[in-house]
Amino acid sequence: MTLASGREFLMIPGPTTVPDEVLRAMHRPAIDIYTGSLVGLTDSLLADLPKVFGTTGKAFLYAANGHGAWEAAVTNTLSRGDRVLVLDSGRFARGWGEMAKMTGLEVEVLPGDWRRAVDPAAVTARLAADTAHEIKAVLVVQVDTASGVLNDIAALRKAIDAAGHPALFMVDTIASLGCVPYKMDEWGVDVTVTGAQKGLMTPPGLAFVAANARALAAHETADLKTFYWDWTFRQGSEHYQKYCGTPPEHLLFAFRQALDLLLGEGLDAAHRRHALLAAAVRACVTKWAEGGAMELNILEEAQRSNSVTVVLTPGLDPAALRRWCQETCNVTVGGTIGEIAGQGIRIGHMGHVNAPTVLGTLGVLELALKALGVPHGAGGVQAAVECLSAGLTEPR
Repeated sequence: MTLASGREFLMIPGPTTVPDEVLRAMHRPAIDIYTGSLVGLTDSLLADLPKVFGTTGKAFLYAANGHGAWEAAVTNTLSRGDRVLVLDSGRFARGWGEMAKMTGLEVEVLPGDWRRAVDPAAVTARLAADTAHEIKAVLVVQVDTASGVLNDIAALRKAIDAAGHPALFMVDTIASLGCVPYKMDEWGVDVTVTGAQKGLMTPPGLAFVAANARALAAHETADLKTFYWDWTFRQGSEHYQKYCGTPPEHLLFAFRQALDLLLGEGLDAAHRRHALLAAAVRACVTKWAEGGAMELNILEEAQRSNSVTVVLTPGLDPAALRRWCQETCNVTVGGTIGEIAGQGIRIGHMGHVNAPTVLGTLGVLELALKALGVPHGAGGVQAAVECLSAGLTEPR
């Protein structure tokens, strides 16, 4: 018997479910790229993006994915042979470093742990040892979807300051912006990158970079600049320069609608929604873990992401679990990648998610555990319900 008829639940850590309103926004004819409403649309996006980043700095739009935003960040601020320090806590900061190396940068990885956040003390120690200030930038991911970790960006800024180091601080918020608090200016971040396809609820294909005054000053002497990514060109007076060519019109229509939804809900409210739903997921998995077949990958509660939960499954085949959920109930959860590939599942709960989608996904996973005969603590979904109930009654 199949229970799969009906709408699919896509519960992977990106791309995420796109709201119907956002999909409808793309169903319109192309328009003139040089004058008129598209110019106003671009102006509105460039005005609203800094609000989401928490900055008064400049924002830039790219027809790209998050990897493109990575390249835009380093090529606009650094020069060939510069050294960057990558703060490892999963797969994606490393990936940013690998991309940086191919552009001509020297890359050093500060070793980390896939089950813990970056240690601020280790950052201070490494930067304090760099007395010649050879390290020109520090790269970190706020949420790494491979490990499920949440790094404390404010604490890492303090760690850099404690070393008295002038390196630029660059943060990847691709899996966190719109889902968890982010305060670029308050936390002293120089460059922030993100993509449209996760917490920002837009189809893949748009990337965004925000830069403060320090980053813009570094841009003046950077020699890795290329025509497409160049911030100077993109600040030109002609509208097409904002995109270095033809704007990705229909993605812009979609993103405008998605931003309206996010800002209409309010960033604080969106962050609280994600926090409540993530806590429910963790409560459920913790209950299941009593049977010994699974455990949360990130060891400390405060370091667990509110946008994705990574679950290790030493007591069962995660591929079989994922396959049962998809084929029987049309619910898709992610598999683990990188160092823990094939060792667990990833439950995405970011962007356009609510209590029915999360509780429904957990219900299907619990059904799968029963159907596959996997030992697990009973009452996981009930634990999630109780967690949500308690969270809704807590003082704000």
